[in-house]
Amino acid sequence: MKRRPPRGLSPDERALWNRVAASANPMGPPARLKEAAETTPGPKRAFAAPRAAIGAFAIGQNAPRLPAGHDLRRPLEEEVARRPLRMDHGTHRKLQRGRLAPEARIDLHGMTLAEAHPALIRFLFAQQADARRLVLVITGKGRPDGGDGPMPQRIGALRHQVPHWLAQPPLGQVVQQVLQAHPRHGGTGAFYVYLRR
Repeated sequence: MKRRPPRGLSPDERALWNRVAASANPMGPPARLKEAAETTPGPKRAFAAPRAAIGAFAIGQNAPRLPAGHDLRRPLEEEVARRPLRMDHGTHRKLQRGRLAPEARIDLHGMTLAEAHPALIRFLFAQQADARRLVLVITGKGRPDGGDGPMPQRIGALRHQVPHWLAQPPLGQVVQQVLQAHPRHGGTGAFYVYLRR
């Protein structure tokens, strides 16, 4: 089957096209638009405006600037504080003020993540078996390591990992509440862990 050649615009179609083209806002130099409109062979072809030249740009140049040292995740203290309250308000208030003394403590400070996780699991299950409710988990605050790598790293791997371990199985089954410790019990380098009965 032979294709018919494009027929071109009739005088009425050309007049209509010129009225439409005159009402449009040009995207480039007017001479190039007029030339493109005149050389359009027929109504089956869409009018293609000439591409505007793109100036020099840098990737992300329009992205909002973040302050130096900005962390996209919430601070750890805020993440722990936002968890739902699963203990009575009176005990919670006393813990926040540092008025309750922990019944036992474990110091994970100086251990690797691989050493600390099983030690924490053993400790918490043993404390629950001994009917203890409030224990102190000391992680330390972490020390800056120079930070000369290509990716930013969080200071204090244990400090950031322990709250996640306490929320996930198997520890999530024995832990009722986790709170940042009061300064007299270690502050940002320790957590109160309130165990289920």
